[in-house]
Amino acid sequence: MHILKIVLEIIVVIASILLTLLILMHKGKGGGLSDMFGGGLTQNAGTSGVAEKNLNRWTIFIALVWAAIIIALGLMTKFNLV
Repeated sequence: MHILKIVLEIIVVIASILLTLLILMHKGKGGGLSDMFGGGLTQNAGTSGVAEKNLNRWTIFIALVWAAIIIALGLMTKFNLV
């Protein structure tokens, strides 16, 4: 069980980095702090296409994997399985 915990922790670290990068790759929707600094000027420059939909799917998938592993690690710790 100790090896399983280490593997899950490594996967959580990798998923965290991927999730951060995927979130940063999303196009801004405007109306936030980015508009204060000129980010709203290019708001209508692009449209949401296949790449944006795939990016959304990957982000949701990685977020679900990340959450499931966090819950699994928490349950393992709670029930002293490690």
